[in-house]
Amino acid sequence: MVNGRVRKRPISEINVVPYIDVMLVLLIIFMVTAPLMTQGVQVDLPQANAESVDSNEKEPLELTIDSNGDYYMNVGGDPKQAIDSDTVMQRTSTILRLQPGTPVYVRGD
Repeated sequence: MVNGRVRKRPISEINVVPYIDVMLVLLIIFMVTAPLMTQGVQVDLPQANAESVDSNEKEPLELTIDSNGDYYMNVGGDPKQAIDSDTVMQRTSTILRLQPGTPVYVRGD
C-alpha cells in the first residue's frame, strides 16, 4: 500500500557548524581581552619587621629520676647508667658554669 506520501526519517546526526561559530567568536573575545588582564593595580604592601629565629639553641640538660631514686643524665657518660646525687650536682654546676642559660629538664618516674 503505497499512498503517495514519502516518509521522512529523523536526522540522526547533529549539525555542529553553529557550535563551531560560537566557539570561534569566544576564542576571538578571549584573545582580545587576555592582554588587558595582565595589567595590574599598584599596591603598597606593608614591610615585615620580623627577626630571625636563633638557630644556635643550646642542647638541654636532661636529668631523669626513676622510681628507685636513681639519677640518670644525658651528658658526661652513659645515659643508661645510674649516678649518685653528688655526681649530679657536680656535673650540673659545671655545665651551667660553662654554658649559662642551658635549659635543665627533670623527668620523674
